[in-house]
Amino acid sequence: MKGRSIILDHIGDIEVAAYLVDGKLDDLLIDDVDAPRPGAIYRGICDRPIKGQGGMMLRLPDGETAFLRAGKGLRPGQPLLIQVTGYSEGGKAIPVTDRVLFKSRYAIVTPGKPGLNISRQITDEDTRDNLLAIAHEVFDSEHGLILRSSCEAADEAEIAEDIVAMLSLADAVLGDAEGTTPEALTEGDGPHTIAWREWSSVANVVTDAGSFETHGVLDQLAALEGPMVPLGEGTMYVEPTRALVAVDVNTGNDTSPAAALKANLAAARALPRALRLRGLAGQVSVDFVSMSKAHRKQLEQSLRAAFKNDPIETSLVGWTPMGLFELQRKRERAPFPKQLFANL
Repeated sequence: MKGRSIILDHIGDIEVAAYLVDGKLDDLLIDDVDAPRPGAIYRGICDRPIKGQGGMMLRLPDGETAFLRAGKGLRPGQPLLIQVTGYSEGGKAIPVTDRVLFKSRYAIVTPGKPGLNISRQITDEDTRDNLLAIAHEVFDSEHGLILRSSCEAADEAEIAEDIVAMLSLADAVLGDAEGTTPEALTEGDGPHTIAWREWSSVANVVTDAGSFETHGVLDQLAALEGPMVPLGEGTMYVEPTRALVAVDVNTGNDTSPAAALKANLAAARALPRALRLRGLAGQVSVDFVSMSKAHRKQLEQSLRAAFKNDPIETSLVGWTPMGLFELQRKRERAPFPKQLFANL
């Protein structure tokens, strides 16, 4: 199957979205029914400051707790509008921010940050002027507005409708920010909505029930249950532990002088997709095949190029004294659930 496809389906009762490039699974969104979705907005109640870190613990509904990293100036008992930024590890508080955004396919409303901005990826001046005209016609607010790159080829009426919808949602939520008890104000977007919002490139969209089976998605999902990632130039094993994600690269049967560099470059290209599909983040330590230090710069360039277009924020930290390469990756997605197929 050539080209790009977005497959929206369910596995049992779980909502799942798959993005395929020439039939190969390239991105994956799986709903986690046991945790608040990233993007969900709450009225939290400040509970206790975390001394030494400058953070604040907050109470959420149903006895859950959240952690706000920048809690300076807050007092216990104070209500605060917060938004979930990612998934927490087992036993840890839910990460949140007080910089709430209302994000859709074309528009992002930014309370507390006034101004009208257009994505820098839109460079045509006539297009930018036209988008400004659309925004000025329908957006009259003290909030800020960002028009996303997906606006470039979009229908004007759809852009205007999106702006109005996000502005209305922002006003409704902000109007409910005060209160003495924690409350969920929005539930966050599910995989199908996120796919519509973020996968905005031209693609064939399939929504028929059972599409995962007919398009070969189920077989590719099953392969994610194991740690091995075939590279063609060797193999890579991606295994999460409690403390970090360990990645091991091997050359396989190739014993040529160039085997190490070839395997390492192949691993660098494959690593963003391997982490993305498995929903792995946090600290990532990669044990590349031993090679000369002269080749490290070439490998680092390959890693930077590979992660440049990855949607998950990733910092390339660098080499450790023991020769491991470390990355730090934002925890925006839940890990791939190995019990997923129990829902079939």
